[in-house]
Amino acid sequence: MSATNASNGSRIETYEDFVKVHDLLLAASGLPQSLHFKLFQKLTSKTFDGGAHFQIEPCEEGRQRRLLLTSETMAKDSNVFLIDHAWTFRLPDAYKLLQEVPGLVQRMAALMCVDVEDDGGSEQAAEKTGDGFVRWLELEELGLDDATFLSLNLSTKFPDLLALSLCGNKLENQEKLVEEVTKFKNLKALWLNNNPVLEKSDCGMEDTILQGCPKLEIYNSRFTHNFGVWALGFCADVYGKDNPASSHQGNVPLQSVTSLDLSNRGIHNLINKAFSPFEMPNLSYLNIRGNLIEENSVSDLFGLLKAFYCLQSLEVDIPGPLGDSAVEILESLPTLSSLNGVDASKILESEKHIVDSMLQLRLPEWTAEEPLADRVLNAMWLYLMTYRLADEEKLDENPVCKCYRPFCPRPIGPLP
Repeated sequence: MSATNASNGSRIETYEDFVKVHDLLLAASGLPQSLHFKLFQKLTSKTFDGGAHFQIEPCEEGRQRRLLLTSETMAKDSNVFLIDHAWTFRLPDAYKLLQEVPGLVQRMAALMCVDVEDDGGSEQAAEKTGDGFVRWLELEELGLDDATFLSLNLSTKFPDLLALSLCGNKLENQEKLVEEVTKFKNLKALWLNNNPVLEKSDCGMEDTILQGCPKLEIYNSRFTHNFGVWALGFCADVYGKDNPASSHQGNVPLQSVTSLDLSNRGIHNLINKAFSPFEMPNLSYLNIRGNLIEENSVSDLFGLLKAFYCLQSLEVDIPGPLGDSAVEILESLPTLSSLNGVDASKILESEKHIVDSMLQLRLPEWTAEEPLADRVLNAMWLYLMTYRLADEEKLDENPVCKCYRPFCPRPIGPLP
């Protein structure tokens, strides 16, 4: 769609001519009629002002990008934006174009988040608090073996550590690792993920570490039975690398928390002094997916959640710790307006017992040995042809996208 008449190449000067030429395309696009004139204005002036209203932010540890609204407000169907620099191609030609068009594969690799080379690079970070002590230490993917790790003498250098991450190293000796780690008596969180030692160890290693570190609340991304305010605060972004220790005034550091994601934290018992409306009086969203919580009865959990008077949105496995009926969950928690992303009134009207709107996130999988063009194509298949079905002939003939395609920000559902 453009401000040019394709039949004779002449430029469209008036809105009336624009509608006359592109009437069918406008109808097929689904763009609200109230935005047709604004679209005409932006096409004729070649206005690409999306950057004034949106920004692209990396997420999922750099494996995905998301579009964030930066404007204070934007009403539904109030604006339309143009997308430039589209790549139009036929699928059989895609691989050849990626190899031959200068700079194309690099731009597409950045767009699909597959441009980061796995060069064995490492990440290490040490964060000091206001009192000058290091309380958060990351030594990730450094290739540390047991001898090198012990030679660092971390417990002597950083005795006040609250969080230690040793993810992605080559630690194998369980006895030496436990001996060193348990010297940190104030440790709240320990990450040993992706180390060979975990493949050889059993629950005995975890038990020994918990005995030696009595304040530990997070072990390998999961909550321990000691979890409390710190672990909850970590999941609520109250505590983290930039703020490992409490900088809040008063005795209720979680009082400002409105959203809490506790999904896949290995929680067996949710009835905890820290998980209470006294600690989190403003909690309105809670996600407890992926937790068995088998040590609490359904009635006890309902009693606990009812005490959160501000709770409006809940995500939980169904069947799961709250039973096997979405209707019964809503009837037991009448303050909820949303369950698993679905409006509560719609669930009650349809009497649908199992409700789950969550789709598994699909992220590109690749290795550094793969050619960049292969990475791009493999990642693209997660997005292409998800809007329609087509036979091989149509798949070959139809371009994937077009330049100057308008898009209107509006709520959409997940792709099938």
